[in-house]
Amino acid sequence: MQNPPYNNTEWVDGKLVEKNGITLTHGRIQAGLSAYWENYRRSSTQGGSVYISPPCRTNKQGRSPDVAYLTPELINQFGEPAVFPKNFPLIAEIVSPTDIAEDVIAKSQEYLQSGAEEVWLVFPDNRWIIVVTQNQRLVFISGEVASTQVVLQGFSVAVDELLG
Repeated sequence: MQNPPYNNTEWVDGKLVEKNGITLTHGRIQAGLSAYWENYRRSSTQGGSVYISPPCRTNKQGRSPDVAYLTPELINQFGEPAVFPKNFPLIAEIVSPTDIAEDVIAKSQEYLQSGAEEVWLVFPDNRWIIVVTQNQRLVFISGEVASTQVVLQGFSVAVDELLG
């Protein structure tokens, strides 16, 4: 768990599992969302850091969310270890064509039960962004603007711009 053998793996149910279905579209959206979050973080002076595929621990597994944001308070508390010892407060998972909906939803619940405050589920093919928190689930579709609800306050991006 402390030294994953290579990128795009997660420690699930005691086994090292490769994340599959990574496509060019997936990579473009992952890079784009991380850039949007990073630019907003800098311009809003909220501090913290944005990461692409960082290894972290949930209550059950070793995960590697597609994009994650860490608050300045958590950086001060934990620094930047090889594997973050808990969950990131803001996480995005980009849903690949091979992903099973129930698994993606279960993963979002696992993140929330392990301390995440907000999870973005990005569906490129359907042009949906589902934002999940402990108290609500919001669906943003093509033509709408998705926004953070709890973490990285004030961030928003047009669905079509991100999924372009």
